[in-house]
Amino acid sequence: QVQVVESGGGLVQAGGSLTLSCAASGSGFRINTMGWYRQAPGKQREFVASDTRGLTNYADAVLGRFTLSRDNAKNTVSLQMNSLKPEDSAVYYCYARIGTVGYWGQGTQVTVSS
Repeated sequence: QVQVVESGGGLVQAGGSLTLSCAASGSGFRINTMGWYRQAPGKQREFVASDTRGLTNYADAVLGRFTLSRDNAKNTVSLQMNSLKPEDSAVYYCYARIGTVGYWGQGTQVTVSS
């Protein structure tokens, strides 16, 4: 069984920074992709950033402001978020893809005040 757990959300003023962390636990697996999605109230869940075997991708909305870092040995991924905007407010979900199966965390709230 694979568990994905996020941490690090909170309240920050516009222009500020936050770092989200995520760890996937279990045994006997190799993670292909780790990354982040987010969902704001009334909106669909949207892609934020991901790392697939060293190839990192970002959504246009966060490019240049967010940085994803992955530690393959520890099965962890972090998301450094700088220059935060009110529109970045959402529940951020970490996910890990193992083969064709995706595992999601419970989400962590990020609120950016104007």
